[in-house]
Amino acid sequence: MSASQEDEMTTVPCAVITSCDPGFKEEELVKQILGGGLLPEPSQQQGAVRWYPWNIDNKYYTANVSLCVVPSTFQMTNEIAQTMQAFIVFFDSAVSGGLDRVNSWLPVVEDLLPEVLILVCDHVCDSGVSRPQAHQWCLSHGFELVELNPQDLPDEDDDFPESTGVKRIVQALNANVWSSAEMKDEHNQGFGLMSRLVASRHNNPRPSHDSSSSYLPGEGAENSSGADRTETAVNSESQGDTHVDPTIDLDIQELASLTIGDTDVENFEHLCTKLKQMKDKASTLPHEQRKEHAEKVAKAFWMAIGGDQEEIEGISSGDES
Repeated sequence: MSASQEDEMTTVPCAVITSCDPGFKEEELVKQILGGGLLPEPSQQQGAVRWYPWNIDNKYYTANVSLCVVPSTFQMTNEIAQTMQAFIVFFDSAVSGGLDRVNSWLPVVEDLLPEVLILVCDHVCDSGVSRPQAHQWCLSHGFELVELNPQDLPDEDDDFPESTGVKRIVQALNANVWSSAEMKDEHNQGFGLMSRLVASRHNNPRPSHDSSSSYLPGEGAENSSGADRTETAVNSESQGDTHVDPTIDLDIQELASLTIGDTDVENFEHLCTKLKQMKDKASTLPHEQRKEHAEKVAKAFWMAIGGDQEEIEGISSGDES
């Protein structure tokens, strides 16, 4: 690989795509995200790892992104870790242990904390992984569940139907603030708001992904000891409340992109749709978690729009006033 190719790999952000279902190839999902046509040739390839270029062009920004196929944790490298800003994993929902294979990726995800986390399946299955089981797993690990072919489609009479399938994946990726984004002139101010929204949730900087990363199986750790994995788990647990919930990042990013958009009917409808989705998601949480989720989103928004931190210090979901 040439020096220029290596430089490109370490500067272009990527969405890592993997499949924990032997019957589903990652390239199928790549093809659908890119528009469903013929799969292009990968821009780079290292063994089983392949990078597919994707140019995001929406009304706010353009960004060059790579859809990076990584078949297993053992193919993860420092180069991928440095640029991973989204993680998408497909699993087999038709078998009861379908989520067990996904669990092997959790140490990597918890170490790198990508902004977008999406769990994908064809559709939930009562005889395999049911909807409640999948939702509970997602709530526990900060993922969003997306069914490519859901059996329960949104109500046609709903004024603001929820997006499903690949369309929802593409929406989530477009809502992310990619490091390569170049803003369109009329939305520069809005992009600043979106960036501050994310920054307000990440008080601690993203850990540097060099040779000291705590869990990178691809860096000669194919036979890593149980002690190493235990240490990673302990460190993750000891972080306690400092763990960032990626679903909150996604919520505030999408709200920001909608509230700073053009004041037209379409944008207003999208805003209403997002608010409804957030309400529906919060309704699945236990009472205390629901209050905490609402509090975190509200505080993040307050700080992002320049609110005084002193005015919200001491305010918590436990306050009755």
